[in-house]
Amino acid sequence: MITMKEIAKLANVSSATVSRVLNNSGYVSDDVRKRILKIIDETGYIPSEHAKALRTKQSNVIGVILPKLSTETASRIVSGISEELAKHGYQILLTNTNLDPKKEIEYVKLLKSKQVDGIILLATNRSEALLKEIEKLKIPFVATGQEFEGIPSVINNNHGAAKDITNLLINKGHTKIAFIGVDESDYEVGYKRKAGYLAALEESQLPVIDQWIQKGEFTIESGYMMAKAIIESSSEKPTAIVAVTDRLAIGAMEYLKEQGLHVPKDVALTGMGASDLSKYITPKLTTVDLLSEHTGAEAAKTLLQILQEGISLEKKQIDYRLIIRDSI
Repeated sequence: MITMKEIAKLANVSSATVSRVLNNSGYVSDDVRKRILKIIDETGYIPSEHAKALRTKQSNVIGVILPKLSTETASRIVSGISEELAKHGYQILLTNTNLDPKKEIEYVKLLKSKQVDGIILLATNRSEALLKEIEKLKIPFVATGQEFEGIPSVINNNHGAAKDITNLLINKGHTKIAFIGVDESDYEVGYKRKAGYLAALEESQLPVIDQWIQKGEFTIESGYMMAKAIIESSSEKPTAIVAVTDRLAIGAMEYLKEQGLHVPKDVALTGMGASDLSKYITPKLTTVDLLSEHTGAEAAKTLLQILQEGISLEKKQIDYRLIIRDSI
């Protein structure tokens, strides 16, 4: 493989002159520039990105830490991030924690060692250990998925979204509304969405039935089992169920159908996330579009603002829209 030194020798110039042409920095006469570029083209020389990073202290690579590559939300957020960063000449390096909180810390350290220019983390928890590791970073960092105090964060309005979709059911006359959620260690999805549901019930002075509030995992199977627990918990049945993700709602719908319960005639059902599957199942699922691609783009813009200007707002909140379909 040809080196910069050899390019310089062929062009009868110094390596520093070749470097100025490659980095478009400093003065080089037009004739010399054309001669160097012609030799580069003829030899197929490709500059070492690692060497360039060492010289410029910039890799033009952004590390992105995801909780699970296979989810629609993650893929949409990555799409938003990569599209925005590409406009500014950045590439992304993806890592996947597979929902293991310890790997979030591990990958923060790993990406720093890879000399990325910045990190975007789609977080699933707000542990003290993770927060301490973030605070030790000397490179720009943006969190999405969870809000971290004192750290630039791009989050969804999960409380408002859950409250609005619960109120949608209340406005349709439902007074017995159950809830399918996840562990509250996931503050945004587990805690805030549940809090939004409870706030809607409280404002309408509706009862909170403990047996009708279930929490499980982020899987269709878990949604099925939680719906089963709700229906079998007492002789009185809810007339509606709010699920914090579409996958949980789809699992719940399958259980209800197996029991001969019609959705929405017997039990209305809502999800969150606006997954592709939500518009193809029968009945089509009422859900919330959390604008995941926009969330990713805003996380990228926030990071670029830090990189380019050294400043950033601590928090950006992304809005949402209700998608009303047949399941209510």
